[in-house]
Amino acid sequence: FKSDATQEPSTPKPKARLQPEVVMYTTPTCGYCHRAKAYFNQHGISFTELDVTQSSQARRQFKALNGRGVPLIVIGDQRIPCFNKAAIDRILGLP
Repeated sequence: FKSDATQEPSTPKPKARLQPEVVMYTTPTCGYCHRAKAYFNQHGISFTELDVTQSSQARRQFKALNGRGVPLIVIGDQRIPCFNKAAIDRILGLP
């Protein structure tokens, strides 16, 4: 197939910044866990929730991370041992 139409050079689109993996260790009754989930959802942040009361694998991972309380939030290789908006924003580069 041959086209006689001249094409405009395509302008490269800016690359979207990839979000690091976000994992949050929780329990069903944790108020700060509910706040963190709401914050992530409000800001369109994808995350994986691991309930340490329901999953033995999640419990083992939590202990391996020296988890002492929930929520324990892990963003990439950064560990946040509570719900700390400033730390989350800084790590994810949010305004």
